[in-house]
Amino acid sequence: MAVIFTGSTSLGSSQHSSRILGPILHWLFPHISDTAFETIHYYTRKAGHLTEYAILGILLWSAIHKETKVVVKWGVKGRIILVLLIAALYASSDEFHQSFNPLREARVMDVVIDTCGAAIGVVICLATERLFARRQPRSVEAKRNSPPLPL
Repeated sequence: MAVIFTGSTSLGSSQHSSRILGPILHWLFPHISDTAFETIHYYTRKAGHLTEYAILGILLWSAIHKETKVVVKWGVKGRIILVLLIAALYASSDEFHQSFNPLREARVMDVVIDTCGAAIGVVICLATERLFARRQPRSVEAKRNSPPLPL
């Protein structure tokens, strides 16, 4: 969250990121038009939103998943809602923070993109859990209680 907060300052402004992305794109594509550059720049920034909030979603899921009271009481759906709610609230506060910076703009669409990023992070966690659950060896007790394999 501190990294996201720092990115909400003038360091994360469009003007600042274009100074980094511009030379790279002009080196790769020397004849790139201004319109093409602006389009790539816009989508690169939005991909950054998705990525940073996907990471936040993964970290929130991990933190909530380790809290056994929440795991037992809320179940999977409740934890998903909790992660997305926290991410959406933080994204809203982040956009509010940006509204005080003259080089930044506060946009509702960015909150939506950020929340979608957190949802992607949760999906990654759920998929990873499902994948590793299939690979877990069965416990000794489960093996004892299961019927013998036919020969």
